[in-house]
Amino acid sequence: MSAPPVPPVLDRFFKISERGSTVGREVRGGITTFFAMAYILVLNPIVLGGAEDKFGHQLSAAQLVTVTALVAAVMTVLMGLTANIPLALAAGLGINALVAYQIAPTMSWADAMGLVVLSGIVVCVLVVTGVREAIMYAVPRQMKQAISVGIGLFIAFVGFVDAGFATRVPGETGSVPVQLGDDGTLSGWPVFVFCLGVLLTVALLSRGVNGAILVGIVVMTVVAIVVNEIADIAPERWGLTVPAIPDDVVAFPDFGLVGEFSLLGAVEQVGVLTVVLLVFTLFLTDFFDTMGTAVGVSSEAGLLDERGRVPHLGRLLFVDGLAAVAGGAASASSNTSFVESAAGVGEGARTGLANVVTGTLFALALFLTPLATIVPAQAAAPALVAVGFMLMAQVRSIDWTHIEIAVPAFLTIVVMPFTYSITNGIGAGFIAYVVLKTVVGKAREVPPLLWAVAGLFVVYFAIDPIEQLLGVS
Repeated sequence: MSAPPVPPVLDRFFKISERGSTVGREVRGGITTFFAMAYILVLNPIVLGGAEDKFGHQLSAAQLVTVTALVAAVMTVLMGLTANIPLALAAGLGINALVAYQIAPTMSWADAMGLVVLSGIVVCVLVVTGVREAIMYAVPRQMKQAISVGIGLFIAFVGFVDAGFATRVPGETGSVPVQLGDDGTLSGWPVFVFCLGVLLTVALLSRGVNGAILVGIVVMTVVAIVVNEIADIAPERWGLTVPAIPDDVVAFPDFGLVGEFSLLGAVEQVGVLTVVLLVFTLFLTDFFDTMGTAVGVSSEAGLLDERGRVPHLGRLLFVDGLAAVAGGAASASSNTSFVESAAGVGEGARTGLANVVTGTLFALALFLTPLATIVPAQAAAPALVAVGFMLMAQVRSIDWTHIEIAVPAFLTIVVMPFTYSITNGIGAGFIAYVVLKTVVGKAREVPPLLWAVAGLFVVYFAIDPIEQLLGVS
């Protein structure tokens, strides 16, 4: 049976026939993309809601579900309508970890989200001025890959800690800062749920199951609810969220976090230099992740031109910058392009119409907050481990035979989880790259922009002795 004709208006706007697609394929692709990335509705509230700012404040899980769905819905549709590419957006894993575990503890949540807004504005300005190409080529490809790998390890470590699989040794000041479980062994049903969830998630991934991460979260949430009902488990063993059947499935969304940001408040808390470095780190993580994702998804969809360029790249990057602005303004953290969009492409999506479908489903999710807020960390953390594995896979593309790239990549990767800081990892890698390139006589290969950034990071790491030298308290 032949596919029904494409409505002329849709066909002209989205170029559906020109790209060899149909409305049915676009709808299927859009639905598939949503279910492949819907786990972010659970994980983003887990990551952001599980951290405290400098003043001990935490964000509401229910409100985080609302703003996560809201920004994803709006920006995904906008990407489809403007860039006409099946590339969905939502709160970026890795970026939200940076905001939650590094930035927020040094300032208020409003100040931290203001930095996210600033990073998005930087992206938009660079796109409009055409500087994006210079930045794209300034950081070596293998250093970008090392950053992704380091973030992967960092996210996985966060997952192990959130689930209680790894814990800090009480009162430990020696050489063993973390341990297995609470006392060097794994005990308790919540940790069992996490371990089973990791095995289930990786098993689903190995079988190529669409939406494997979301399926793993849903199944383990059900398991957690059953375990909590039949076993005598102290609520604090689960952490912030105790799995229980909600009184209501549907609820009106709570938009209380929208607009709760301070654009320049961080300057008073941490100073101009640190603000510049933090904004740069947010920008760098978002910008290059988007570039890699856009190229990968466009390539799989057969949309790259003869020179390997992404169609409507300027529009794509500008919307991605707006997504960071919107994410910060709504306290949902920076929104960015999701590589899970490739799942929709695999189902036939070739145009922005698929984004309209995905965005509509995110809008419907606004009213399902009670379902998202019953997921305990032990059911969601396996997804962090799985995402960490996916990011870690890029390590194979790094050339470990040349020390001037291998050592900076290594430092970038290990410093992130070992210091619990994405910024520290990027800084260590950049400084090592510049130094080693100079030592081996290849200083000319280092772009001027990278010299400047490495210099900023030197000041960042040496800020305490510099302040003492200048007599600044």
